Amino acid sequence: MSRELGMVAAGIGLRPGTDEKDIRACLDLALARLDLGADSIGCLATAAARAAESGLTRLAMALGVPVVAIPDEALRGEDAGCATRSTRVVALYGVGSVAEAAALAAAGPQASLVLPRISLGRVTCALARGASS
Repeated sequence: MSRELGMVAAGIGLRPGTDEKDIRACLDLALARLDLGADSIGCLATAAARAAESGLTRLAMALGVPVVAIPDEALRGEDAGCATRSTRVVALYGVGSVAEAAALAAAGPQASLVLPRISLGRVTCALARGASS
């Protein structure tokens, strides 16, 4: 399936101080649902306020991909494409899902979710691909 999907943007929602191993576990679970490997990931995207989290930056370095910091305004611009809604996240960011909105924003114009948000512990993950992927 990975050849059909091309590169995907992984949107990550996380709490401050989340460990790399916890983020990796959620990402691996998301990828497994689509029978994809880590080599399918083009970037890890998250809210700008969380982009410098050490667990996330360490995972990005291990995977050899960039962390894409999505400003709150850009997250809100992707709200219509979100498939799930968290009342807590709506109150904090004005968007139904940070993971979904970040994945969509990072994947570019006309992006679509290929995996709506899943959660594992303190981490959420969603996968999106752009129209040209």
